[in-house]
Amino acid sequence: MTFLRPIAFGTFLFLSAVCSAAEKLNVVLIMADDVGYECFSSYGSKEFSTPRLDALAAKGMRFDHCHSTPLCTPSRVNLMTGKSNVFNYVDFGVFPKGEPTFANHFKAQGYETAVAGKWQLLTAQGGISPAEAGFDRHCVWNIPGTERSRYWKPSLMHDGKVINHGEDDYGSTIIADYLIDFIKANKDKPFLAYYPMNLPHNPFHPTPRSKNRKSKNGKQNFIDMVTYMDHCVGRIEDTLVELGLRENTLLIFTADNGTNSSLIIDFFGTQRKGGKGYTHDHGTKVPLIVSLPGSIKAGQVNKDLICFSDLFPTIVEAANLPAKKISQGDGWSFWPQCLGKEGRKREWIYGYYFPRPYKSQFDTMYSHWEVAWARNKRYKLYRDGRFFDVINDVREEKALGEKAELSATRKDLQAALDEYPKKGRKIDYERVNGVRKAAATKKKKHKKK
Repeated sequence: MTFLRPIAFGTFLFLSAVCSAAEKLNVVLIMADDVGYECFSSYGSKEFSTPRLDALAAKGMRFDHCHSTPLCTPSRVNLMTGKSNVFNYVDFGVFPKGEPTFANHFKAQGYETAVAGKWQLLTAQGGISPAEAGFDRHCVWNIPGTERSRYWKPSLMHDGKVINHGEDDYGSTIIADYLIDFIKANKDKPFLAYYPMNLPHNPFHPTPRSKNRKSKNGKQNFIDMVTYMDHCVGRIEDTLVELGLRENTLLIFTADNGTNSSLIIDFFGTQRKGGKGYTHDHGTKVPLIVSLPGSIKAGQVNKDLICFSDLFPTIVEAANLPAKKISQGDGWSFWPQCLGKEGRKREWIYGYYFPRPYKSQFDTMYSHWEVAWARNKRYKLYRDGRFFDVINDVREEKALGEKAELSATRKDLQAALDEYPKKGRKIDYERVNGVRKAAATKKKKHKKK
């Protein structure tokens, strides 16, 4: 039996559907930290081994054209709100207060909710706590109070209490344990488990399963961290199987942005720096694997364009919940594609990136003026007019001129850009310009000296 009750969140009103657990699909959404699609053997890597994720892809659907933003916080805001950053991004480390999340949505429908992993959405300048974001339970790092390491001897916040763990404790193991305990405790209830992993972000240290626990080789340690990340995902799936929940649990794996740019990675035969922080393909193209045995046919590869805004409405439709109220800049569901149907396909996706708007430096990888672009699978047009063939020019080193044969494509992408605001809606440009002006004055004075 199902009935609806209203639940308020700020200025938003959700209809809460209360029904038996058997009628509801569980959702586990996993997002790795700083690892591009080139680091997964299911995507063709020969340098990395990810057997558990390969198996998930083999049992479900792998997407070839999923795009995030190039950096941690923007991708988290994009994913959790289902909305383009141009409408709600505030600053690095800050979640835009008042924006409803997918956890708010699921909680309003009677779900038990938990988040375990890296938070990075609350600072002294603003943001929200896991509870405000709709999570009943949390075990998180990178939230005020957790000042120590994320890996060995970690500092983690467990349900509002900071625990400083011992020297032999590994943060990623503790986080996975916490989520497993949450799943076990709620095996008879519908649940949403969000797992924004802390792996395999730098610093690159050995893992509990590394052969050399004293290794100083950053590249080898990163490879080991990717392997341990894969192991942690496998532990989550094993728990679902053990509890008899696997066929009633939608399992999604993705990553927040490309690989750390300090690393040289094998890009399918070409050695290249990781793309994190850059708006070109290997900064934004991320893995996406979706698995639900019995519903999603095994061994599928989907080549539709997907953006991070699409994940919120997709998990809502998969769980057969009331749809998220759609506004400009929101994503749309690709759940029909997961079920082997045609679905609604994107001809292009829009990107917006202004990572640290109030920093005094605007000429570094993570601190620069805002960038916006529209792209299809091959061509990409920036708002400033730069136009690239991203298939044949992955690094975007040679802009295309005014070629007649591409005029229609360029016109279409310009029309896509024109659908969005030219400036970020929640950016304080007066403050941005003030910081920029002060920095320029300081630099000028320094040169005179």
